[in-house]
This record gives sequence, C-alpha cells and structure tokens, in this order.
Amino acid sequence: IGKEKFHKSQHWGYCNNVAMLVREDKPGIGGEPLPGQKLKPQYSVFPEEMGSDAPAWVAFDKQVLSFDAYFEEEVPDKNQELYRIRHCKIYFYLEDDTIQVTEPQVKNSGIPQGTIVRRHRIPLPPTHGDQFYTIHHFNINTEVIFYARRYKIIDCDQFTKNFLRKMGVRLNPPAERPDDPYTKHRQKILDNTKPLRPYERIDTLKQFLEHDGHVLRFFCVWNDPESMFHDPRELVLHYYLSDDTIDIKETVPVNAGRDVVPLFLRRDKLPKHAPTGLYQPGTITSRTVLNVFGNLVGNRGRYILDNRKTGAVHQEFYKDSDLKIGTVINVWGRKIILCDCDEFTKEYYRTKYGIEDFTPVPYKAPPSPKPQKTFPPYNGFGSEEDSLCSCMGLLPKPPQKDFKKFMEKDRSGMESNILRFLAKLITDSPIDKDRKFIISYYLSDDTISVFEQTQQNTGIFGGKFLGRDRIKKPGQELFKSEPSEYFTAQNLFVGAKVCFHGHNFLLVDADEYTFNYMEKHANEFSMADIGVILKKLKDIAEPRSGEIRQVFADTDPEHTKVIEYDPFRNLIVRITDGAFSEHEIITLGRYYSVRDEREMDPQFLLAVVQEQLKKNGFENFEQLSAVLIYNDREKCGVLPHEKCRTICKSFKLPLADDNLQALLTAFEDDHKQVEYKKFVDGLNWKKNQIPAFQTMKVSFKNEDDWSGQPPSLPVKGISYLPLLDDLFGKEE
Repeated sequence: IGKEKFHKSQHWGYCNNVAMLVREDKPGIGGEPLPGQKLKPQYSVFPEEMGSDAPAWVAFDKQVLSFDAYFEEEVPDKNQELYRIRHCKIYFYLEDDTIQVTEPQVKNSGIPQGTIVRRHRIPLPPTHGDQFYTIHHFNINTEVIFYARRYKIIDCDQFTKNFLRKMGVRLNPPAERPDDPYTKHRQKILDNTKPLRPYERIDTLKQFLEHDGHVLRFFCVWNDPESMFHDPRELVLHYYLSDDTIDIKETVPVNAGRDVVPLFLRRDKLPKHAPTGLYQPGTITSRTVLNVFGNLVGNRGRYILDNRKTGAVHQEFYKDSDLKIGTVINVWGRKIILCDCDEFTKEYYRTKYGIEDFTPVPYKAPPSPKPQKTFPPYNGFGSEEDSLCSCMGLLPKPPQKDFKKFMEKDRSGMESNILRFLAKLITDSPIDKDRKFIISYYLSDDTISVFEQTQQNTGIFGGKFLGRDRIKKPGQELFKSEPSEYFTAQNLFVGAKVCFHGHNFLLVDADEYTFNYMEKHANEFSMADIGVILKKLKDIAEPRSGEIRQVFADTDPEHTKVIEYDPFRNLIVRITDGAFSEHEIITLGRYYSVRDEREMDPQFLLAVVQEQLKKNGFENFEQLSAVLIYNDREKCGVLPHEKCRTICKSFKLPLADDNLQALLTAFEDDHKQVEYKKFVDGLNWKKNQIPAFQTMKVSFKNEDDWSGQPPSLPVKGISYLPLLDDLFGKEE
C-alpha cells in the first residue's frame, strides 16, 4: 500500500536532462497540465476575494466544532454481549483542519477511555487517501470513517450548528442516542437487587463540610456541692458544629490545690437527661428492624427495616439551640451555668437565631484591687534607678535604657541630634558676668553637658565645666521614694533660666540646628510652634489692632515693608508686656524674616553630596559618564543643564533635587553648559574623595566646641505686613 501511494503521488521527470522525482501536480511547459493530469483547485469553493485576509490560524484561533457520535465495537469473547455501543466526542479544529476523538470516562466500565484518536489531520478512506477530511464532510445524522472505524454523528452543539449554517450547510435532523444493550442489562439487574423500601439515609457529610472547624465556646461555672470550700469551678465548653459534639475543659487557677486533668468531659454527644442506668452496647442504634416470622420457620428469622422505629430507645441530645447565656445544662448530673461566650459564638447566634442580648452572668466576685506597691526611700548609694531595680525582685537587674530612643536620636551623619544653647551665669559678680557657656542637650539619652569658652585675659581657664549626665531639677527632696524629675528638652529654650547643681544659667542664644530641630518638631516644643505663638499673640493684640498697625507703620517711615530685628523685638515686647519669651520672639522673627541668599561653597556642597552617595552605596560613575558621553553628539565636553539633570534622575541618584541643581550650576561654563566630565569626577567619591568635615566652618570634632554664633544666615529684616495680615486679616 505504501508503494502504491508513493508511485501515485510522485513520478519520474527530467530537469536539465537529469532524471528526478517530481510531484504529480507539477504542470508541464507553460503551466499547461500534462495528458491525464488532474490538478487540484488552488482555492476553495469560495472566491479568493471573499472572507478575511487573515490566515486561518489567526481567524479561527480557539474555534472548535464539537459533534456527538458513537461507534459499535464487536465483543467476540463474551456470551453476554455481541457488540458494544461507545459514545464519543469528535472535535474539528478550524484553524488547521485537525480532528480529535475522545470518549468520556464511565465509572467502573473496565474499558480504557479518554483520547481515542489524537489530534491530527485524518485522511479520507481508501480511493481518496491523498485527501483529508474538511469541514464539508461533517453533518448531523451522517457517518464518517476514521481508520476503518465507522462513527455515526447524532448531534452537535449550538456553536457548531450556527457555524455550519453560515457555511451554507443544510443540517440534518438529530438522530436518537442508542443505549448499550449490555449496560441496560446490568442496570436492570441492579434495579432488581435494590429493595422496594430502601434504607433510611443518614447523611452527615454536608454538615461536616459546612461547619468543619467551627466551634462555639462558652465560659461556664459549676458550683460543686461536695467541695470542701464550695468554691465555683470555672469551665470552658466547646460545641462542635460539624457533628454536634461537646467537650468541657476546666480552668484551674494557680495554686488551687487541684490536679490538672486534660478534659473535664471528653468529646461526645451530651444527653439532656442523664439516664438512671447505662445502656448496653447496641441498645441505642440509628435503625430498628423487625423479625417478621419469629422462630416459626426453622428457628430462622426474617428481618425487615422498621420505619416507625417501634421499641427504639430515643435519647435527646443538646443542640446549639439549647445553649444560651444563663442556661443551666445537665452534664451527667452536674448543674453547669453558661455565663459568657466568645465573639464568634455571639456572631453565630446573632446571624442564625437573631439573638442580640449577650449580657454575661456574673459568677465570681470582682478581684480585689491590688495594693499599691510602696518603695523605700532612696538611701544615697548608686543611682535612683539602680536602687529602685533592687526593690523589684529578689535578683536585682540593671536599669533598662530606652534603646529605641537611643537608635532614633543618636548621631546619624549630619544629624547630630544635639541641642546647643549659649548661656551666661546669673550673678552679680563682675568677673562671672562675662563668662560664656555652651549647654549641649543630647536627645538620645536626655543628658546635658556644659562647656565654657576660653576668653583671653580673664584669668579663667575654659573647657569642660560640667560632665555629660542627667541633671535633676532643683528644689527636690534627696531621700524620697518617688523618682526625681530631670531636665528635659522642653525645659531648654532661649530666655529660659535653669539651675544646674547650684549654678544659675540664662540661655541667651542657640545654634541654627537647634532652631531648625525645634521648629521641625513643633508639636514637642511649644516655644517653636508658630501656630501656638500666633494664637497667643492674636489673643493679646486683637483688641488693639489699629494701634498696633500704626506702631509698625511708624517704625517703617520709608515704607519698605521691612523692619530690622531689634525694633521688631522691642515692639513685640511692648505689645505683649513681657509675656513672650525670647525664643518665641525669635521664632516669630524667623518665620517672617527676609533672608539674603548667599552662594554655598562648592567644595562644601560637593563634600556633602559625596557623603550622601557613599552612604547609599552609589558606585555607577562609569555608566553615568558613558551615558553623558553618548548624549554629547558634538563631542564638545558639555551638555545642557536640563539634559544632565534628566540623565542623573534616570540613574536614581540619592540626592535632593535642589542639591543636584546647585551642583550642576557649580559646574557650568560661561555659556551655561555643564562640563559633565568634571561633574562626574567631582561625584566620584572613590577616586576623588573630599573629606566633608574639613570643609565645614564649624568643627564637630568636639561636641562642646561652638563659637556661640549661629552658623546660618542671621535674620536681617522682617516683613511685618504678612504678620499683621495673619493676626488681624487683610486691611481694606
């Protein structure tokens, strides 16, 4: 057969006087068919111009025709059946004309089922073996032959019907679905074996699947009458919704003197009324049978199911509807009161039964208040915290420090988290009046250090005046039980008077970091909260709004709308009659100040940027340089400012936008073009590192080394019109 197909589809021909095998459909000279040659049509029955131009695998993607069919299979080895009818599905894939035949699996059939013919193009029966099945070979109530097996198509789905109608196929009426004779014979035998009155079906699977893991929990109490002290026994009852069983556990208090047992009642169905005696095994059953003949026929009985359950022992068990707060249940002769339940149980009864009242039943007296723990007074040995820890337990432990606060407020890069104030001694001594001190408050552990500045020709050596430590507020008893109060950050502000170990200090100034920190955390420092200050000033000055406007106008005779800080301070002091502290006045002046812009030192800015890149682990300087060179089409070594900024943003440089803008401006030439090679070399902290601390004008090597002058720009002028508008509204 293979040789016949081979010779039929191909034959010998000549090309350039060389004999070779050619296909049967190869035309002759000029495209004319050879004698006796039948050429296949190039197109289908439809013209080329009709339909979509998309290929079939795109136009008919995932579109399948489904036919219901069956075939007869001979069974020569069994007397019970001569043939077998097997139902199957025929799938025709429109995208490539492939066909697949599958048989649905039937339970306990004993036949290998599933895919009968795998998906591929199936050729037509012999005499047309060189052709394949197409969509035109399929219709309802017709037969197709796949590899010598005859399939009878009886029906198809709705999509297939609609598609065939659109193709112009006239559908035949559906055929009847025949039954397998042997299957009918087996079903008849099974029906005869079933009793006319079937057993009562007891199905608990649904309840298990719906409520598996759902447990109602009640808190109970049992007043044991046989107990020596008649104390209540606290219990926890669990009701399992999956099978209506109950278990009870006892909550044994500490040092109760009772043995701890795993369960007070093991999990089982709980009867409502405890029987007088225990039933023998087999007495309580789910079904009841009757002996019809008794012992009349050969001492052999015939039993049938008793639907009326005559003589059955009925026993009621507790259900979820029987359990409510306040109900007394009988647990094998013990009266147990349900006093409370958990939230899941409340929601269950609220949803299923509509119960809203879940008032718990008080079953034990409220616990007596714990006596307040008193501590002996401090004896002067060690710190107060260390002495207090020795009173907390038999084994003294060292006092615990606030580690979280330490990690949050410890020095981190340029964030020192140290508040520095310039202070003077409050004294009448002419020698001590001019002494200047730097008070540093460490936010990480609330400690304070005092450093005295060295002044020439005073006869006083500067240096450390007070070591770093927590300082107690004055006026407290030394030997007492209560912990002492210490100075906090809120007690330090410009204008405050503090007493450190008998030395009275007046805080007269602070550095720029302190002012910025207090204004940034205004919710912690009321002296730096501009909202609180404005409200306080408005309450004082609102009755005299016209007079105050005139006073500010007289202070500015040239109408520049800006006044200096000293006249502004004197006006605020006069308006508030001394109710404002110096720190509040400075905060007000800083908020409405007009600051002079000053160019930042490029070396300092570059050092800060390098420090930021180093901390974030940025090292892609070669890639950044390559991208900048690539964008420099003219190879002149410069790029526009905005172009460099966009490229740096694409590399996600860990820099603030204002710092990046200032740095690019520092590397611009006379034509406002950025010299990107110098820019990248300046950023490269690995090759050209600039020590940040050497470029700073204020050295942080010594925490107490501060000149007493704020390192930032001073407040030179204050715009008073916005202040008046915020206080009294805009003037008409």
